[in-house]
Amino acid sequence: MAVQEADERLRIEAAQKDPRRFGDLYEIHFERVYLFILRRVRDHDAAEDLTAEVFHKALANLGDYEWRGAPFLAWLIRIAANAVNDHLKRAGREVAASEDLAGDERDLAAIEDGARLFQLADQLPADQRKVIFERFVEQRSIREIAAAMQRSEGAVKQLQFRALQYLREQMEGAHG
Repeated sequence: MAVQEADERLRIEAAQKDPRRFGDLYEIHFERVYLFILRRVRDHDAAEDLTAEVFHKALANLGDYEWRGAPFLAWLIRIAANAVNDHLKRAGREVAASEDLAGDERDLAAIEDGARLFQLADQLPADQRKVIFERFVEQRSIREIAAAMQRSEGAVKQLQFRALQYLREQMEGAHG
């Protein structure tokens, strides 16, 4: 863990000196921030917009960031929580005072699992990856996916089954 912290700290310092290096931090933390936001707004388009806003704010304020031993992700999540809160207020939804948008350890663990799932999905064969993306991100039906891929519904179901089986095995392996 200390090696990861040292590596992250070096990346932050490099980005503070040269903002073009911020891309490394973006790549590392994008999925976690996106999933944190998506869990709260439950709208893919809004989550994408808010995630972009979070990283824009983070880059703009990176010079003010001070390493205090907490993960850089915690700083990003705080920015994301504020962005979500503002979004919900603009959308006319009241945020309960007791709702902790900064998240707790369980929430961060779920975000880590989600990020791991995204990484594993990227390793799937192209057809399986396409089915998983279309089905669970784009929320398309088996019939729609089959038509787009010019395959039978049974073939798409089989691709989905194999992909989910692989993802489940990998996620279970990560949790012991």
